[in-house]
Amino acid sequence: MKTKALHGLAFARGLLPQRADFTLMRRSPGRDLLAGLTVAIVALPLALAFGVASGLGATAGLTTAVIAGILAAVFGGSNIQVSGPTGAMTVVLVPVVHQFGVSGVLEVTLMAGVILLVLALSGIGRYVRYLPASLVEGFTAGIAVVIALQQVPNMLGVEPGDEEKVWALAWDAVVRFLQAPDPVAPLITLGVAGVILAGARWRPSLPLSLLAVVIVTVIAAYGRSDLPVIGALPSALTAPAADFFDPAMLAVLLPSALAIAALAALESLLSATVADGMSVGERHNPDRELFGQGIANLVVPFFGGVPATAAIARTAVNVRSGARSRLAAISHSVVLLVVVLVAGSLVGYVPLAALAGVLLATTIQMVQLGAIRAIMRATRGDAVVLVVTFGVTVAIDLVTAVVVGLAAAALLALREVARSARVERVPLDTADHSAEERELLAEHIVAYRFDGPLFFGAAHRFLLELTEVSAVSVVILRMSRVTTLDATGGLMLDDVITRLEAKGIVVLVSGVTDEHRAVLRRLGVAPHLRELGRVFAGTPDAIRYARTLIPPARKPRTAG
Repeated sequence: MKTKALHGLAFARGLLPQRADFTLMRRSPGRDLLAGLTVAIVALPLALAFGVASGLGATAGLTTAVIAGILAAVFGGSNIQVSGPTGAMTVVLVPVVHQFGVSGVLEVTLMAGVILLVLALSGIGRYVRYLPASLVEGFTAGIAVVIALQQVPNMLGVEPGDEEKVWALAWDAVVRFLQAPDPVAPLITLGVAGVILAGARWRPSLPLSLLAVVIVTVIAAYGRSDLPVIGALPSALTAPAADFFDPAMLAVLLPSALAIAALAALESLLSATVADGMSVGERHNPDRELFGQGIANLVVPFFGGVPATAAIARTAVNVRSGARSRLAAISHSVVLLVVVLVAGSLVGYVPLAALAGVLLATTIQMVQLGAIRAIMRATRGDAVVLVVTFGVTVAIDLVTAVVVGLAAAALLALREVARSARVERVPLDTADHSAEERELLAEHIVAYRFDGPLFFGAAHRFLLELTEVSAVSVVILRMSRVTTLDATGGLMLDDVITRLEAKGIVVLVSGVTDEHRAVLRRLGVAPHLRELGRVFAGTPDAIRYARTLIPPARKPRTAG
């Protein structure tokens, strides 16, 4: 007990900031500060765009990038990861805003932070890496399409409707645009998106997204003052407040909180894995990363922010800019804070169509067509999981997609595991017997060997195969190769033994491991076999015992 407590204490301490973090920050501060400035230039339009897309406004996006960016950098599990608002979160937040308003978003963010802390303390972070790639790619592609559909009103320069489904929202915007078409907003969106995509391919080191937004803002300010814009931003962060919290809403908001926590965990750990691969010698702590994201999401709603997670795009820019420590992510947030304090009024003139272009480019970059094609060609099961997850994300909502995608992946995985399990009749070892004895043994004694898991996925098939056995005296069930045994498998084994004995067949069992023997004992499976001495450590012992059970009149006569 004491050892377990000490281990738990050591694990909890490992989730807190370490001395090595601060030592690393002192090694190359100049490089880290320059990387932080570069990331801030890239992150500014994204923070504004994701804040607007979430329904809480550009201020919420900037607030999240500042506060969550610093907290996740200090408490997170990666030295080079950058956190803030992301497009994936807007997919969950939009329906929450429609149904519960701003206070609902703030409360659901707080709840997600608590869930992430629980996940971190449970040590589950290391297992997220086992999620199938087909599920992840289906989510990612679906989220990209949903974000693009959400931005159709801003792309076309029309007021968004009140439809909850993104495809209905997009269709309504198209209909109203066609009633009085104005090409300026679509041209701004396509122009900004085109510059960002071209720059990402030819000059990824240049902050072309910010440059494009600035140029469009200047042109729009002097040429088309009627275009929808962000609006004035406050010159300081919102004072902390907790009046949004309503205990009566906890149960109602729990599904959305679970979805946000799952997305934050998945996106953060995937981003950290990508960052590890882009750097030399960097290895993130998955449980500490969840802890850092939990702290960030626990604090940011008190300042009016939206859910945060690590961002692959900003993290990749950070790594490519030469970041070596957490100082880069911290300095990126400080630069954004300066923007809020000094240039908030200027940011308010940015057209929503320009931010729609930023998001459109982001969605295109999110979809990895090569990975999707490879998964679709891999196996039928992978293709099914990807298509189902993608379809449910776009047609229904992300919460449902999380459940359906995981369920589909689990069912297909269970089917494959069940297919790998076999029960087959195997020949007896009769090397030391005469030909007449071997013939007699084959006629009266049969052995069946279980290979693989004996669980609910394969139990029914095994039951059908084994209960068809007849016209023999003894059946030996060889279980040394059973890898997994659950309650369904154990009860199936009990049913098989009962049915065979009802036919007058003697059942012997061999090769049961200590672990599986304990399961069978707890289930009360055929206790009479142990009492009669019909459970054996090895198959040869079972065969020798079986020979004594063959009717004497039918035993072969040996030469005198």
